[in-house]
Amino acid sequence: GVAPVVEPLVVDEIERGHTAAPASPRGQLSGRAVANGAEWHRWDAVRAPGISSAHEAIRLADIVADSRPDVAVLHSSKAGLAGRLAIRGKIPTVFVPHAWSFQAVSGATRLFAESWERFAIRWTHRLVCMCDDELARGRGRRIAAPGVVIRNGIDLDRFAPRDQHTARRDLGLVEGPTVVCVGRLAHQKGQDVLLRAWPSVRERLPEANLILVGDGPERENLRRAAPDGVEFAGARDDTQNWFAAADVVAVPSGWETMSLVALEAMASGRPVVASAFDGAADCLGGSGEVVPIGDHVALADGLVRYLTGSPAGLAAEGAKARELATRTGDYRQSTERWNDLLRSLAG
Repeated sequence: GVAPVVEPLVVDEIERGHTAAPASPRGQLSGRAVANGAEWHRWDAVRAPGISSAHEAIRLADIVADSRPDVAVLHSSKAGLAGRLAIRGKIPTVFVPHAWSFQAVSGATRLFAESWERFAIRWTHRLVCMCDDELARGRGRRIAAPGVVIRNGIDLDRFAPRDQHTARRDLGLVEGPTVVCVGRLAHQKGQDVLLRAWPSVRERLPEANLILVGDGPERENLRRAAPDGVEFAGARDDTQNWFAAADVVAVPSGWETMSLVALEAMASGRPVVASAFDGAADCLGGSGEVVPIGDHVALADGLVRYLTGSPAGLAAEGAKARELATRTGDYRQSTERWNDLLRSLAG
């Protein structure tokens, strides 16, 4: 989820006449950044902290020395770890957690992660959170860097309402009540909870279909656990078509912050049933439904309410979701605020 947030920020800074030099592993961000004129630097980093973290920090220090930025922006906990060790406050440094590291772990590891975040504040000139919940969670752990909330934004033209039947025909899907879940197949994203909920949905709607769009480390485990009526679409770059094909979109994440998938589904004119991760209620804004994290019974009930609703009711819910996304989720609002922040720090 980090690359789709970073890419429009990189493009926006280039269009404003600034130099943007993203550092990342080779992948989605590297290809698109170079195509848009960015000075991309290869930074091979793994997701989890460990023995490789020291080497990653050294490599990042070399990249910073070569590119000599006016401001460094560190997206995600791993970049926040390596980047702040590499820079140590020598240039203005912005940290963007994209959900706090301590939310993904427990026990002694969680205590260590919280301690690190409090310690690293000395090397953090500005903390940028995607929602008020995320900022408040950090404050509750005494992570006290100067902070600001800049919401995620999406491309409202790409994610726009389109005809459901056409989308299903183009994707080769059968007609019938359809739930779509888009995201990396990983414990964080809660597809296991959705699969536990699905038999209850099928009990009441035997013709219902669930489509998981994405790939990831839990793919095989999820395939083995999948009940009837579940399809795995794999990794796709046409997610707007899958949203269009859905009656309702499920976002059952265990932890998250201002979900891009929820915003994209709303902009596509589809109601969302999401778990109560940070920013969920703020993101949905009174549309859709928020259910307790990990509660497969409540998740099933929420999905069934939409799948059994009238076509007119679903259309009204979708229109409400689109209007909310249009009002608060335009990426141009986000990039404008980011530019103001970066200019103030560079100055």
